[in-house]
Amino acid sequence: LRYWVLEMHVDGFRFDLASALARELYDVNRLSAFFDVICQDPVLSQVKLIAEPWDLGQGGYQVGNFPVGWTEWNGKYRDLVRRFWKGDGGTAGEFATRLVGSSDLYEHGGRRPSASINFITCHDGFTLEDLVSYQGKHNEANGDRNTDGTDDNNAWNCGAEGPTDDPGILTLRTAQKRNFLATLFLSQGVPMLLAGDERGHTQQGNNNAYCQDNELTWLSWEPSRAREELLDFTRRLIRLRREQPVFRRRNFFQGRLIRGGETKDIFWLDRQGREMTDEAWNAPGVRCLGVLLAGDAITEQDEYGERIVGDTMLVLLNASHEEVDFLLPEHRAGVIWKFVLDTWDSSPDSLELPGGLAYRLKGRSLARVS
Repeated sequence: LRYWVLEMHVDGFRFDLASALARELYDVNRLSAFFDVICQDPVLSQVKLIAEPWDLGQGGYQVGNFPVGWTEWNGKYRDLVRRFWKGDGGTAGEFATRLVGSSDLYEHGGRRPSASINFITCHDGFTLEDLVSYQGKHNEANGDRNTDGTDDNNAWNCGAEGPTDDPGILTLRTAQKRNFLATLFLSQGVPMLLAGDERGHTQQGNNNAYCQDNELTWLSWEPSRAREELLDFTRRLIRLRREQPVFRRRNFFQGRLIRGGETKDIFWLDRQGREMTDEAWNAPGVRCLGVLLAGDAITEQDEYGERIVGDTMLVLLNASHEEVDFLLPEHRAGVIWKFVLDTWDSSPDSLELPGGLAYRLKGRSLARVS
């Protein structure tokens, strides 16, 4: 590892099946000798260390349990985001936790939101296109009678299995892909995007395509309107994340009045624009919520020692199939909300609404407002 850092100048390492590195005899031990050596090494302790925090053995699923200095592929983020946008009930509370950095997994160990490598898809499993196009795996080409690959995909085909010409299903699939991408780039933590997802790459439902070195896994660069629109949408999300520091906080939200400020750094809202109550969080059917992120309540400083201040952002999420009139909050007098992104509308930039009015949020959609 030192050779690759000092001689080859790599920035860090991603460890496949990293829980295996923590096994001493049989059990996983986060204080194992391997982690001790890495932590004490003057070179390796300063580079990026990314763990795939599971392996094949008993007790190998170790998301949230790696030491300070390590980041992790957050499998719980992947699963909850998929389930929320699939429309599963009872997911809103944990979905909200994943959206703001998974403090339940990382804060207690002294780590920050950047410890969470957020992802929807990776090289294992469905691509994003297939996640919204297939209900189950289709791995016949692998030669194992479709017995290989996971059956636990939390996927939804939007009404038809595989390719279709139905315009309603295709429109819904496009919105769902945008929902996943928008959630990924507007979440606290580090977003990880699978190559090809930004252009709608499909593996025809194969979720275990490691053995396919052919057109099934090769990325197609043939232009099409759908591919270019999805690529442009992804570019917009990346630009929004880079421009707005409230989506890239170094520390977890506190959810209370910040010293010297007049507002909390985060508000969770129901469809009436009111702050979420315990009863609202625990309602099994809640699939619509909003989150207000205060750009003037960031307590961090930039590289010049200046306090970081960004725009206050409002993100509205509706995972139900029904349209919702979401009442925009009036957290200060005369507030005007400008809609800069809607996953059902590629250009809502001109729409402005004052706080206290309702925005028609389509079913299966996300809107970002400033």
